[in-house]
Amino acid sequence: MIEHFQLKLADSRMLAPTVRHLALERADGTPFKFTPGQFVQIHFNYDDGKPTKRSYSVGTPAEGDEVDKLELAISYVEGGAATRLLGNLERGGSVEASGPYGRFCLMDDDANRRYFLIATGTGVTPYRAMLPKIKKLIAERGTRVALLYGARNEEELLYGEEFEASRKNTRNSRSMPVCRAQHARHRARTIAAATCRRCCPNCSPTPNTTSRIYAAIPK
Repeated sequence: MIEHFQLKLADSRMLAPTVRHLALERADGTPFKFTPGQFVQIHFNYDDGKPTKRSYSVGTPAEGDEVDKLELAISYVEGGAATRLLGNLERGGSVEASGPYGRFCLMDDDANRRYFLIATGTGVTPYRAMLPKIKKLIAERGTRVALLYGARNEEELLYGEEFEASRKNTRNSRSMPVCRAQHARHRARTIAAATCRRCCPNCSPTPNTTSRIYAAIPK
């Protein structure tokens, strides 16, 4: 059910030079209910008073359908109104929000046996929230999962240590971080860096893109 509520900043840290991780709590103390993959909207006004909003995927790894903290990854945009609001938000500061929204989720009635997840930048955030669900699917159904996530450089591979730890601790899963051409020696290049122009715009595509990437999913 979509609700409107106030969020208070409990903690924050920099994930990359231009990406801030925010951990927020509902001001009323109520746990936040959502399905991993969903997003919230932050509501605020422009300087002229005109109301606006921005959408952010919830990145909190969720064991159930409730979490105490709502974690977001905020990209800094030069001159951006949301960057000014959220980039300068101090601990204890509050913002207006609503949600959850969206159906980009791993549903309980989904019978797929293989998932190939793709993201760049902060687009990887919902996959972080899905990690407990993915682990459960692998344990219960033998599901196979591969994650391809890209960034301009290694410093901007968000939550990379968490995805790598999940890969090591979970069978039938694989994470493939990909950077642009100057980092092409990264181990993922043979799988995807030279084949995915969207993730690696400075790389040249090779034949059989789909076949090579799909072959990376554990058999």
